[in-house]
Amino acid sequence: MSSAPGMKKFEVQLATTVRVRCHYQGKEEIKEVLKASVEVGRFHDNVQPDLDLFPDINVSRKHARISVDAGTYWIEDLGSKFGTKVDGEEIKGQGKKQLKPGNSVQMGDTLLHIDVPSEQQEFFTLLPPSQAATADVKIGETMDASVSAFNLAKTASVEVMQRQALLLELPLQFGSQTRLDTLLQTIVQHVVDAIPGAERGTLLLRSRHNDALLLTAFISPDEPAVSETLARRAISEGKGFLWRRSFEGDVGVSIQRHRIESGMYAPLMWKGKALGVICVDNPYRDSAFTDDDLRLIMAIANYAAIAVANHQLQDDLRHNATLLERLLTNFSPRIRESLIEKARHGRLRPGGVKSEVSILFSDIRGFTAKTRDMDAGDVVEMLNDYLPALAKAIFRYDGTIDKFIGDAVLAVFGSPEPDPLHQEKAVRAALAMQMAMREVNEKRGSRGEVVAEIGIGVHCGEVLHGFIGAAERLDFTVIGDAVNRASRFCSAAKAGEILISQEIYQRVFKIIQAEKTSIKTKHEGDINAYRVKLLTDQTSEPALSTTT
Repeated sequence: MSSAPGMKKFEVQLATTVRVRCHYQGKEEIKEVLKASVEVGRFHDNVQPDLDLFPDINVSRKHARISVDAGTYWIEDLGSKFGTKVDGEEIKGQGKKQLKPGNSVQMGDTLLHIDVPSEQQEFFTLLPPSQAATADVKIGETMDASVSAFNLAKTASVEVMQRQALLLELPLQFGSQTRLDTLLQTIVQHVVDAIPGAERGTLLLRSRHNDALLLTAFISPDEPAVSETLARRAISEGKGFLWRRSFEGDVGVSIQRHRIESGMYAPLMWKGKALGVICVDNPYRDSAFTDDDLRLIMAIANYAAIAVANHQLQDDLRHNATLLERLLTNFSPRIRESLIEKARHGRLRPGGVKSEVSILFSDIRGFTAKTRDMDAGDVVEMLNDYLPALAKAIFRYDGTIDKFIGDAVLAVFGSPEPDPLHQEKAVRAALAMQMAMREVNEKRGSRGEVVAEIGIGVHCGEVLHGFIGAAERLDFTVIGDAVNRASRFCSAAKAGEILISQEIYQRVFKIIQAEKTSIKTKHEGDINAYRVKLLTDQTSEPALSTTT
């Protein structure tokens, strides 16, 4: 038997596949790990055990180790919290315990049955049973048959070693691919090269947004050959299978169109979910594949699933990093830490709440007139002087910048994290913003550059606030009448002034000095307002006032 096309030859020690049946809460799951030493536990801090028993919370993150040495199976508890039992006997603290066929292992609430071979199995039978049963076989013929069978076994053993070598090499090759499309094409190429009967190969991935199967890679002299019906069967069953037209008949138009006589379908399983499916076929033979071929493609599919899942995870991390980088520029350091923690645990999602917050509006007075004769670059430089200083004052008091609107700033206090002191912090931030404007003006004035002043309005009330949009594009916003009302106080404030609503004043009157006034509005008529003069509570703040 010749080696598969394109297959490299290696001198290797044959790898060991540890096969475990896991029983948890009435469900059984079969897991296979191609390693001679298998660490069992739960995923934590981005550390993935070889055998993950999630969601059993009574299994320690680093619970036990199953190892195979010269065909003998061993198990050792790694200092787990609740211990490990073999046939009901606790082995924690006793070192390695040899496993026998039929032993049951208890870890947490999960019962494991490790497939321990009862004896070493021969790969091939030297004589076919029909010949062995014939009494009048001549000695010479028997020897010839034995030698022929021995040569066949030797050739087959070389191919087995080559396949084992391929499986050992795959993780390194898959891990070296930085692009998902290149990785998927590499996977299909390896499958077609490793299986002699495979003339064509295809890899389909499930869309992460719906149930569509996406063509991601294929090997074929012309168009890709695949039956979606068979592919979906492998995905729904969660296991691979051989298919022959002569046994199962025609299952669809694609079978006839591509002349698929025999094929193999293997799902890419990751944590109980099929990420996609690998398909190979032969258009000329209805018995092109063997059970050994199926086991090989299933092993490759398992490696491929890990590689694809890792790529998807990296894509998610890059996407989340970009999303957070864009979002976090609007939040104070304290709130940023909270949002990062939520994102780390997957809890940063679209959604809003209704509650009372404080709204702060500010804009530069006479901005249009001041900048009419300025170069565009000078206008941008001016805003770059003022807006960061205003943002710093807002963040100092845990405010959130909803948006910059030209020369105007809309800030929110008490969102996205609740804050019982949001009214007080909004007023303190307004005073700090006016002080920041004076400091920037001193620097700009000393350079002979145009200076500016702002008016600020502050109001509190119930609004809808939170993150809106799709998961891939979240935006923070506030919606409600309180936003419009704060804008009216801002519009009425003169250069250097802070006007607050009566609702704000009722909650901060003890810490400020203010004079009562009123503002005219188009729809509400005259509204009571308070002009903030200075901050009287100096216990933890430097003197802040609106006076120059």
